[in-house]
Amino acid sequence: MSAGAFRSNAFESTVDDFGPAPLPSARTVLVGLDGSDTAMRAAASAFGFARRQGARLVVTFVACHSSLAALSPAVASVFEHEAAATLYAELRDQVRSFAEELDVPVTFVKAFGDPYTVLRESADQCQADMVVVGASQQAGHRFAGSVATRLIRSGHWPVLVVP
Repeated sequence: MSAGAFRSNAFESTVDDFGPAPLPSARTVLVGLDGSDTAMRAAASAFGFARRQGARLVVTFVACHSSLAALSPAVASVFEHEAAATLYAELRDQVRSFAEELDVPVTFVKAFGDPYTVLRESADQCQADMVVVGASQQAGHRFAGSVATRLIRSGHWPVLVVP
């Protein structure tokens, strides 16, 4: 697909498979990826874990509007859409490269919505044996709760939070 195709539908859900076919008995590790430093470290940890355990890796990229998107003019929404599309394309290429280099079966999911809700639903849908996320770097999450904290509290799967 061309880069223009990614830009035209940045907030549509997609699923791509990279690397070898997973074994039928393989465990499943899900990792949330948003391009932040902690999420990139979480992805690296998840790739290593999946490779060592012979597991399938599900990488979930959640595209979401900023909290100010409703208040911003149309031009700002276009820039936000372009930024999400560009980030998605870059992360997709990196994930494909790592899957091929490390010989790890990877499913790359792009979805739109609230990060906690999308990651929870993705983990349930793929029957994840473990969820890996990066620690939040936002100060307000100490009081309101981060995505990682909410995933841990749901208690459905073991959650590894990477600093």
